[in-house]
Amino acid sequence: MLLIPSPSSVTTLFSKTLLNLNSRTLLRTMTSTPHAFAGNPIRSKTPKPSDPVSPQSAIQTLKTLLISGQTGPASPDFRILPFRKGRPLAGWTTEGLNWHLGWLSLGECKAYLENSEAARLEDDAFVYLGCRNEIGDDDDVVYWAVDVSEVSELVNELGARHFCFVELRTLMVATDWADSTAMGYLAIAGHARALLEWHNTVRFCGYCGCQTVSAEAGRRKQCSNESCKKRIYPRVDPVVIMLVIDKDNDCVLLSRQSRFVPRMWSCLAGFIEPGESLEEAVKRETWEETGIEVGEVVYHSSQPWPDAKWHSREDVTKALTFAEYKKAQMTAAAKVEQMCKGVEKGQNLSGDFNVESGELATMFIPGPFAIAHHLISSWVNRVPVNGIEAHKQASGSLSNL
Repeated sequence: MLLIPSPSSVTTLFSKTLLNLNSRTLLRTMTSTPHAFAGNPIRSKTPKPSDPVSPQSAIQTLKTLLISGQTGPASPDFRILPFRKGRPLAGWTTEGLNWHLGWLSLGECKAYLENSEAARLEDDAFVYLGCRNEIGDDDDVVYWAVDVSEVSELVNELGARHFCFVELRTLMVATDWADSTAMGYLAIAGHARALLEWHNTVRFCGYCGCQTVSAEAGRRKQCSNESCKKRIYPRVDPVVIMLVIDKDNDCVLLSRQSRFVPRMWSCLAGFIEPGESLEEAVKRETWEETGIEVGEVVYHSSQPWPDAKWHSREDVTKALTFAEYKKAQMTAAAKVEQMCKGVEKGQNLSGDFNVESGELATMFIPGPFAIAHHLISSWVNRVPVNGIEAHKQASGSLSNL
């Protein structure tokens, strides 16, 4: 059964048998893994304003340190993650054979930037990410992000320390999904990237056109016009993604768009419109894309995504067979190691994924870093969703297929 509602997308029913032929082993191992960019370890709580590690207190301490020129240890301890053109600073851990974020102390950051004419190391350049009490340390740690895109000389200086600015998508694929520490690093980097991109985009007030300034340690912006002073908070674009299941629970409805690589199929998805609930968005988007009326809607989970522009990039999910996902992760990890050690020079990401396999899979779905993978794997492996087993839904049907 093929449905072609528009030139940009194709939908079709796939049986569990077909999916099992290619995916059963991998999907079973990936079902319990957390979503990429979720589980940020430094955003578990918001400190009270009077707390030394709160955004309000931390930014005042930062201002004092920048004015005084102090470079020695301070309380609380500040750790800064530089970004260049949307890429976080990363390093390579020899012992764990994995990447890590390239945190710098405030003194190191100032030392790298003080001789640069393009640098602007002022308090409003820093974005508060969160805080955490490090095991074994007496003081709390406050984490910041800073955009150093205009300081090109940093690339060579940090490269001498085996640090490199790495594309976030490369780190996403390179992350070992079973490593909770690495997944935490990825979540921090995704959060920081989203905030910095938002700051670079919202430079002017949408109400009066005047320039905006950073407020609350970079957690929001405010119009500089005294007669306006409009508060502006980070924008999010909520999206629903859904796996439509037939009444017998034997088939699911998958789709592919013209931008997809060959043989890749995924779940239906769409933006939530104003005044619309999650369930209403699921039903509307499914109807608009396929002409199929959905019955009961069961919530599965959610996933943050750091950049809305990623949805149009084909290299997010390359053409990999199911058996090649782990090999792709190891290949990308090796690339990050080479970049941090200064070996890799301008290599294309897509070239790294030219892995050879005995035969091509009939079809494949997005990798474990995408929530579509988890939706499909839950259905294939009969994983309970909100206490309801996949093969025994409350009403016996999730759709009117």
